[in-house]
Amino acid sequence: MSSGGSPYRKHRKDLESGGGSSGYDDYESVNDPFDIARTKSAPADRLRRWRQAALVLNASRRFRYTLDLKKAEEKKEIIAKIRTHAQVIRAAYLFQAAAEKTNGNFRTPKAPPSPIPTGDYDVSPEQLATMTRDHDFSALQNFGGVKGLAEKLKTNPDKGINEDDSNILDRKNVFGSNTYPQKKGRNFWRFMLDACRDTTLIILMVAAAASLALGIKTEGIKEGWYDGGSIALAVIIVILVTAISDYKQSLQFQNLNEEKQNIQLEVVRGGRRVKISIFDIVVGDVITLKIGDQVPADGVLISGHSLAVDESSMTGESKIVTKDHKSPFLMSGCKVADGYGTMLATSVGINTEWGLLMASISEDNGEETPLQVRLNGVATFIGIVGLVVAVSVLIILLARFFTGHSKDEHEQVEFIAGKTSLGDAVDGAIKIFTVAVTIVVVAVPEGLPLAVTLTLAYSMRKMMADKALVRRLSACETMGSATTICSDKTGTLTLNLMTVVEAYICGKKMNQASNTSELPSGVTSLLIESVAQNTTGSVFMPESGKDIEVSGSPTEKAILQWGVNLGMSFEAVRSESSVIHAFPFNSEKKRGGVAVKRPDSQVHVHWKGAAEIVLAACTAYMDSNEQLVPLDDGKVEYFKKAIEDMAARSLRCVAIAYRPLKGETVPTDEEELSIWELPEGELVLLAIVGLKDPCRPGVREAVQLCVKAGVKVRMVTGDNLQTARAIALECGILGSDADATEPNLIEGKSFRALSEAERLDVADKISVMGRSSPNDKLLLVQALRKLGHVVAVTGDGTNDAPALHEADIGLAMGIQGTEVAKESSDIIILDDNFASVVKVVRWGRSVYANIQKFIQFQLTVNVAALAINVVAAISSGDVPLNAVQLLWVNLIMDTLGALALATEPPTDHLMDRLPVGRREPLITNIMWRNLLIQALYQVSVLLVLNFKGRDILHSQHDPDEHAIKEKNTLIFNAFVFAQIFNEFNARKPDEMNVFKGVTKNRLFMGIVGFTVILQVIIVMFLGKFTSTVRLSWQLWLVSIAIGFVSWPLAIVGKLIPVSERPFADYFVDIYAYCTQCRNGGSSARRN
Repeated sequence: MSSGGSPYRKHRKDLESGGGSSGYDDYESVNDPFDIARTKSAPADRLRRWRQAALVLNASRRFRYTLDLKKAEEKKEIIAKIRTHAQVIRAAYLFQAAAEKTNGNFRTPKAPPSPIPTGDYDVSPEQLATMTRDHDFSALQNFGGVKGLAEKLKTNPDKGINEDDSNILDRKNVFGSNTYPQKKGRNFWRFMLDACRDTTLIILMVAAAASLALGIKTEGIKEGWYDGGSIALAVIIVILVTAISDYKQSLQFQNLNEEKQNIQLEVVRGGRRVKISIFDIVVGDVITLKIGDQVPADGVLISGHSLAVDESSMTGESKIVTKDHKSPFLMSGCKVADGYGTMLATSVGINTEWGLLMASISEDNGEETPLQVRLNGVATFIGIVGLVVAVSVLIILLARFFTGHSKDEHEQVEFIAGKTSLGDAVDGAIKIFTVAVTIVVVAVPEGLPLAVTLTLAYSMRKMMADKALVRRLSACETMGSATTICSDKTGTLTLNLMTVVEAYICGKKMNQASNTSELPSGVTSLLIESVAQNTTGSVFMPESGKDIEVSGSPTEKAILQWGVNLGMSFEAVRSESSVIHAFPFNSEKKRGGVAVKRPDSQVHVHWKGAAEIVLAACTAYMDSNEQLVPLDDGKVEYFKKAIEDMAARSLRCVAIAYRPLKGETVPTDEEELSIWELPEGELVLLAIVGLKDPCRPGVREAVQLCVKAGVKVRMVTGDNLQTARAIALECGILGSDADATEPNLIEGKSFRALSEAERLDVADKISVMGRSSPNDKLLLVQALRKLGHVVAVTGDGTNDAPALHEADIGLAMGIQGTEVAKESSDIIILDDNFASVVKVVRWGRSVYANIQKFIQFQLTVNVAALAINVVAAISSGDVPLNAVQLLWVNLIMDTLGALALATEPPTDHLMDRLPVGRREPLITNIMWRNLLIQALYQVSVLLVLNFKGRDILHSQHDPDEHAIKEKNTLIFNAFVFAQIFNEFNARKPDEMNVFKGVTKNRLFMGIVGFTVILQVIIVMFLGKFTSTVRLSWQLWLVSIAIGFVSWPLAIVGKLIPVSERPFADYFVDIYAYCTQCRNGGSSARRN
């Protein structure tokens, strides 16, 4: 494709986001305050602007699930205060230490304070907390260093604590658990209070109180309380139902928030690595740390290699701090920026600075989504129209009333100047005012923006079952607009169950990858040393003789298992030699290495990484006679061909090499050693191994489903280009060998070398990017966003964080993903499966579709209710739907309607359409057609009943009061049934069969059944409250028949074709034409 545009941009106004390191300006592109295409990292003033522009009846409820801008500022201030306090304490301690140093050389070590009796331990929680908080190195020395401290805590630096439950419970009792007191969520009564804050409901309650007082005064308590009491009761029911719905919704968010905080990590217990929840860590635990992990507790370093920690979350300074035995203190909440190591947990929960910080701030789940903001705009527009209508009705009815044109049910004039009592006049005015206010209640769709939160809460809960944890609400709906998914290969498209199936050792291919009989002992010894020492994984051999347990990343596990098959005794090898320096695996360099000091004081540097990269650094290989043979061009080609052959069969190729060093070339000083760079050249090739990682079952079908849905899947992997190509063909990302050419298939360094304009030109064509670095992934995301794509990106490494943050939707892997990647993401894929990513797309589209269903349903009710009351008020001075009836209709429409339609599960039909542009009209032409047909039908039928009802019912000769009430009851009943039947139509706006899957949605069926039962009770038994009379069975059938007609009418309506061009565009063109004509006329007059 050319750089001109994207085929995925469906709508000419849908100017999607772009790239650049500063990010494309998604926020100030339009003047409309309700048009925020991307709320991710939106500026506070932009968010404040739409809130101020919204017409809101109940701010506390409407903005409950949006970001509390005031709280966000307070949170920043609290964090800053706690950080400053901690830094002041540390600075004072360092100042004191420096002063003592200058005055009397070094201060004499003080004896550690007498321990407070704390169970069986020789150290108190207070001593430990003070030591780590103040970074008091002398206190650690007084405890006897890390080993002495471990003894006092009854733990082993190598094997950790015992796994038995009583020991863990005892430690929790003495030192506390790794949790912190959280502020309690709102209770039910707070939601009741919030529901009461609705301006119109408050006005109605005041009007009800006035009506109640006047009614009791004029008619006595027995009869006079009905008018005011019925309105008050209806308002209370509305408040109660609203509060229950909101409360249940908040509990869902609370549960999801707890799930987000439940980090899984590895600890060493009883000599074996086990995965546990961060909340289960206890003092004395030995915790393994690697790049991207969050430090889960305060503690001290046991051992580490190139370990560097980002302490910005605690200090506020973006400074990477190196950790070694001179600076061993680790703070909870910080992130591991580089290296790996183990730590001893000394303080947990509230005894850590992180715990104090988290206990001081409340977790604010508030975050607006683009759809929520847009719906506030729709609600504001409809609300203004409704307000104008309500004011008009109020003026017309009051004018008719006070000029003597209004008559009661007995055909008597209601107000005669000088004759009607003040009480009757006020009572009549209150009734009129109540109707006008109730019209506002119905007209302002307060529940419309809240329906987004409702459907998102429902979707998030259901997505957990589909192995997706939503961290940002907006991502859930944005996923429905995704036009491309940039997916990792390993673990996402493949199973992540690697095994070594092929090996080239001693310059030739092995018959069996782990057959030691083919190998000389010296080569086997070197390979085992390399496998055991150059790893972040571990091997645990149970004493009971059970199967060995191998832990680590899938690649590490496969190579360790291969080492075990070669005869490796993991613990023995690691105890014989020691790692003196390490270069942790780096996704930029695609390799990792260690320097190992052997018992004979020899130093071996071992490297392991991408086969072609390690091979390029080798100058020799070891043959079957254990002799070093120079790598000539012929042998290099032989190995390259071997790598290509393995890659073509979708094997991941890893090379293992080493270099012996002479003692004088290795630094002996610790400071020099910490900055020493491991030699990367003149290596001796020991082995090239091929790891098989099969494709996930069902991934090909998932990719095909994306293609059908207009979502392009791209593979972005650090693996060899040939391996990536083979997997892409297997998964269906590449259709055939013919597609496997540039630029469809491209290497990361080739893409990186292009200019920005060239990158934009090829980005859309890329299907597979091999040997990519995290920066290449970021450049691709930026280019795709500039081309108008809505980009979803998967990532698991720490270096993936910028791409995850830059993407419209960042998807972190739940199993292999680091904490840094997860924190930068919007959604965590819990099973690392691409099929789960596709399910997220379905749910995203479902959110949008459900909101559209609800809009169609609600606007139909709005238009019909307003039209009926306005026409009746203007023509006859009376309204057929009174305040109580309108409140019941509002309840059906707002709360119950949202519950029924916003919780529809996704269907396969959603994946048959193209992605929804983020600025496409919310109300499509199909919706306008359906809405107008139903509204016109309802208005026509009900107005006929209003004006000709008595004739149709043959009740001209009945008493006026009963005849009018019967007619109005029929209108009310027919109106409610029309909404109930139309609720089924709203389920499938563009499908003929509106009943498909309806029985599976129990909530929908339950709400429809509940509405019907309540309607029967209202009409048959609550006539005094609702001003209705009991209807005969014939009139019940008439009401149901009026509702039923909406079904065949909807089918006929769907046969009417609609223009693809949005209706709104026609109005824009008319406005532009009129403006042009006016300007043209003005110019002509001036000439």
